[in-house]
Amino acid sequence: MHKHDVKDDRANGCSKDIELGGLGTKADQEKTKSSTEKADFETAIELTGYGKFHYLLLTVCGFVSTSEEMDVISMSFILPSAQCDLNLNTQTKGWLNSIIFIGMMAGAYVWGSAADSLGRKKVLIVISVMNALCIVASSFCQDYIFFMLFRFLNGAALGGSGPVIWSYFAEFQPKAKRGSMLSFMAAFWTLGNLFVACLAWLIIPSGIGYYSTSFTYNSWRIFLLMCALPSFIVAVLLVFLPESPKFLIMRGKKDKALNIFQRIYQINTGKPADTYQVKELIVDLPKYDPEKRKEKKLLACWKVREMLSDIMSNSKHLFMPPILKFTLISITINFTFHIGYYGLMMWFPELFNRFDEYGRMHPGQSASVCEVTDFVVKYGSHSDENVCSDKIESQVFMESLITVASAIPSNIIAVLGMDHLGRKFFLVFSTFTSGLCAVGMYFVYNSKQNLAVSAVFSGVISCGNAALDCLITEIFPTHLRATGVAVSMVAARLGGIIGNIVIAQLLDLYCPAPTFIVACLLIGGGLLCLLLPNTTREPLS
Repeated sequence: MHKHDVKDDRANGCSKDIELGGLGTKADQEKTKSSTEKADFETAIELTGYGKFHYLLLTVCGFVSTSEEMDVISMSFILPSAQCDLNLNTQTKGWLNSIIFIGMMAGAYVWGSAADSLGRKKVLIVISVMNALCIVASSFCQDYIFFMLFRFLNGAALGGSGPVIWSYFAEFQPKAKRGSMLSFMAAFWTLGNLFVACLAWLIIPSGIGYYSTSFTYNSWRIFLLMCALPSFIVAVLLVFLPESPKFLIMRGKKDKALNIFQRIYQINTGKPADTYQVKELIVDLPKYDPEKRKEKKLLACWKVREMLSDIMSNSKHLFMPPILKFTLISITINFTFHIGYYGLMMWFPELFNRFDEYGRMHPGQSASVCEVTDFVVKYGSHSDENVCSDKIESQVFMESLITVASAIPSNIIAVLGMDHLGRKFFLVFSTFTSGLCAVGMYFVYNSKQNLAVSAVFSGVISCGNAALDCLITEIFPTHLRATGVAVSMVAARLGGIIGNIVIAQLLDLYCPAPTFIVACLLIGGGLLCLLLPNTTREPLS
């Protein structure tokens, strides 16, 4: 008998460890099929294969992102139509655009921390149901204050959706596929934009609804009601998905995680679950005592105390070296990026409507964005002298649809190139190009030029959004991931709030400022990503 055979037998009899970080040669894999094997998370997820389960997961998680984006962007289509019903001016429109982000900022941190303590799946189901109910309630509101209240609560639910769904989805992906699949999921945001633009185009100009002296349920409210349907659907679909195995491993529940790996293997390969090669998971969990935790859970209030303790602990570790650097850069990039992304994107339908109004009053005449805005505020639908009009031409919705559809090619490029060119390349390219587009908007002189620049902006910034989502999801370790992403999302929502309020204030008062401010923030923030580590094709920490 050879020395290495003796050594193997002494170590673990007939068992054979799969070394961390690789599967070995085909011959090695065949040798281990009949034996009891050990593996770390990355190896275990790779051995499940890649197939039906992962594509089903992508569909459901992508649909969560689609419903989230529909809820956020829907307000930009409602503003021109609801200005008479809710007695809106440019400033109150800015606050309506912003209130959902204020809610998201409040909810992101709480939901993210809850997901790191209680589990991804449970939190996502609660979020989806709460989100749908708040949208339905807001559609029945007849005045500005109550509408704002339910949009805030809607935002509080959505605040948890983003960080939790990205963490949940990423924790099922092998490292070789993670970048491309996260980019695929980011593409569902574009689908959300497309769906909401199509719905707005079909429903809002139709004029359908119920009208009485005391209650109005007109077309834009029906449009809002339709936007709630995806959230109800995803709440049901999530019930049939498993909890994140990465989360279960970090909570010391190795047996449950192994059962999930076996189910994934069975779905992907069509083979019996008991033929899955891995029989034991290798986990390094210092200072973790499952028995002690079980004893503590006998107390009725322990889960709440445990969650609060985890929230405080996770928050503390995010702002301590070596994670502190990643946290601060992530916060800054998300803040600057989303000032541009939501600050401009949510005002495109309003700008298209203003160009359309100017064109009807001055056929064949050219005018810049600032000249158009000046006319609308002084003599058009936003002036004090004119009777309020909420009539929106179908052309406005068609231009919005073209703008969001322009993100489809860039998302395809991101999916194909994210694991080859890297997250940093796409983020820097996107922020620099979209910054130039923001400057270019100051120099457009008709609706067609405005549409072209808006479409390019939408395309490149969507590509950067996919890269940013990948990068931010991957830089935080598992036990801090949902909380870390949630903190980053808080910064993103703050950017959305400030972007909308600043643009609302400056657009009518000092028109050139918004575009140049957005351009500087986008380009400067994008360059900061160069200070983050390369996460392309790297295992999750």
